[in-house]
Amino acid sequence: MLQKLILDNGLLLCGAGKMGGALLKGWLSIGLEPNEITVLEPNPADWLISLTKEGLRLNIRPFKAPGVCIIAVKPQLIENLLSVKDFSDMKNTVFVSIAAGTQLSKLENLLGANKPIVRVMPNTPAVVRKGVSCFIPNVNTSEHQIKLIERLFAAVGHTIRLNCEEQMDVVTAISGSGPAYVFYLIEVLTRVGIEFGLSGDIANRLAVSTVSGAGTLAEKSDLKANKLRENVTSPKGTTEAALGVLMDKEKGLFSLMRTAVLAASERSKELGF
Repeated sequence: MLQKLILDNGLLLCGAGKMGGALLKGWLSIGLEPNEITVLEPNPADWLISLTKEGLRLNIRPFKAPGVCIIAVKPQLIENLLSVKDFSDMKNTVFVSIAAGTQLSKLENLLGANKPIVRVMPNTPAVVRKGVSCFIPNVNTSEHQIKLIERLFAAVGHTIRLNCEEQMDVVTAISGSGPAYVFYLIEVLTRVGIEFGLSGDIANRLAVSTVSGAGTLAEKSDLKANKLRENVTSPKGTTEAALGVLMDKEKGLFSLMRTAVLAASERSKELGF
């Protein structure tokens, strides 16, 4: 059981906003019990408050150091959070930071150079157990601890161990921010459909179902994305006409996405300082 393997001493979640909340909902959906969780969140949502009736400890200091402490606050709030002595006194806790741009060295300076710390970049589809979480541990984290954290995040999607911390900025730009790009694609397809005569409901259903179905096909197929694209593209057909615009070398989607990913990656680097 996840509870036995990972959470013998409970889980402390610092921050239950969009990402922290998505992870918590995902973990609850696979059987994690509210009474095993402590949450520190200054502005708790109603759904979070309601979980206190099931034993979740909200904004109450843990009676003992947790087995796992998830740091899910905004990067600019980390120093204030971790300056509290409670965190440096946690002797047997594995710390996990999902704060964008916050480097392991900074976390070690705040928590102590001897603390086991894992930096993770998850994404919001974790709420439906379809997330992807890339992670990198520091040198103090044992392989046993790494496997426990990997199992915790594998419970809400895929996990990928990175080769080096420098990869985290582009990971943040692609998978961390990526769901927003896809949601915007759905938004744009819906708006275009409405402009060309469809009702809002039909346009949105077509956009959502198409993106969801294509994603599932790409995940389950043995073919690469370029081959799947080619299979849908008939010579002189409608798809080819559209791709002629999207694949324009100067103004097409590749150039646009490259610029967008670069902007997100650079912002991730800025947050680290």
